[in-house]
Amino acid sequence: MPYYENVFIARQDISSTQVEAIADAMAEIITTDGGTVARREYWGLKSLAYRMKKNKKGHFVLFNLDASIDAVREMERQMGLHEDVLRFMTLRTDDLPEDPSVMLASRSERGGRYGRDRDRGRNEKRSEETATPKAEAPAASESAGEAS
Repeated sequence: MPYYENVFIARQDISSTQVEAIADAMAEIITTDGGTVARREYWGLKSLAYRMKKNKKGHFVLFNLDASIDAVREMERQMGLHEDVLRFMTLRTDDLPEDPSVMLASRSERGGRYGRDRDRGRNEKRSEETATPKAEAPAASESAGEAS
């Protein structure tokens, strides 16, 4: 069966459990027709580039699918009918990726919600930078003393 990648955006005013219920319903459509959902990622509530149906934010969900075209078309039809789904897009891919998506990878690199790990790395760099000139300063003054 061919491989697909589907991302859909749900309205901002529904809860994450309701988004999971929508994702479960779409996954059920795929599995009923003999396909499999290789991966499902909830990316969270994110700001949209422009308003969609009076929404400034949306819940993003990614599916990696191994399914027939009929199953994917039925899932897209159901998404189009669902009032909580703002937009969706399905792409055919050559293979199913093994590593996490770019959205999840960037979230782990940032170190959580407020970037604690990133800030910790900056503070360590600052301490190294401040420690280096202090270590070089006595060497410079000794060489200046020898030159006189």
